[in-house]
Amino acid sequence: MSNLRFGIIGVGTMGSVYAGLLREGKIAGAELGAVCDADTGRTDLWNSVAMYDRADLLINDSGVDVVIVATPHYDHVPLASAALDAGLHVVVDKPIAPTKRGAETLLQCDVQDGQIFAAMFNQRTDPRYIRLRDMIQSGELGRIQRINWIITDWFRSDAYYASGGWRATWKGEGGGVLLNQCPHQLDLWQWLFGMPARVRAFCGFGRYHNIEVEDDVTAYLEYADGGSGVFITTTGEAPGTNRLEIAADMGRVVVEGTTLQWIRNRTATAEWCKTTDKRFGAPETETTVETFENHGEQHAGILKNVVAAIRGEAELISPAIEGIHSVELANAMIYSGFQHETIDLPLDSNRYEEWIKSRIEASTR
Repeated sequence: MSNLRFGIIGVGTMGSVYAGLLREGKIAGAELGAVCDADTGRTDLWNSVAMYDRADLLINDSGVDVVIVATPHYDHVPLASAALDAGLHVVVDKPIAPTKRGAETLLQCDVQDGQIFAAMFNQRTDPRYIRLRDMIQSGELGRIQRINWIITDWFRSDAYYASGGWRATWKGEGGGVLLNQCPHQLDLWQWLFGMPARVRAFCGFGRYHNIEVEDDVTAYLEYADGGSGVFITTTGEAPGTNRLEIAADMGRVVVEGTTLQWIRNRTATAEWCKTTDKRFGAPETETTVETFENHGEQHAGILKNVVAAIRGEAELISPAIEGIHSVELANAMIYSGFQHETIDLPLDSNRYEEWIKSRIEASTR
């Protein structure tokens, strides 16, 4: 079977990673067929394949089978839509759109039978999160009471934000840490725990950097069943932390580093509470620690899965249709932080679209 030919639109930081994986033969059954970037200095680095400075030419003239969209955020919707309309398979980098309305527009595209439309949610290949999801879906953990994710190992300097005029602006990215660094964790949040009923966030807009968007967030998420969660992130702390802790009826799970620790209740909390005659104390526990060698195949794993899905050999790990959820969470947190109010979900996408347009119009950057 001949290799699938990939074309990459946008060969900046991440586009170059994907191009390298393909050109170096690390994605079995696939090869790099074409690259496109308005900056021809970037495409010149990949002169062993077809090079374009216009996306429409790559989409319509290059003969590729799959398009990866790795451009700044606001280009994701029109470029992915054009590639889908041309009948190509598409992988769109995170976020699939900067706003929920944009994601809704993209997901209204007519995807044909057998046409693959994926999002680059590479953290779904991490064995720690795969194991945790299995524990949740199998019922091993019982009812989840509280979630706490501190993800602050995103430290970025002023030089980082000065490296591109589109960075950290309402017009260029549609947000800050939530739209750039955290789409992966927000995707994992909904993939693992589902969507909350409401969000109240406290955001620092330019707290640590001379930027107009959020670089510091503490968000409270409330679920319809009474469960709750706290999501904390920033690009202004060093050293940072990446610690996910879940309190559930059957104990506490902590995912940190390369381990998943489960302090397991021998008796479910709810049952103990109702049946014990003791006024103090808690259920007896036993602790297990699972250690994982690595964080999975990440970006290469998603691309391998896309190839297998196109050939009918595997289910898609990260369907683009699920990408709207992380966008909605990010939008709700930003809007809540700016308006100082609790936001009920589903988010009113039209209301948010009008608001962010007003931020773009008021921007001086």
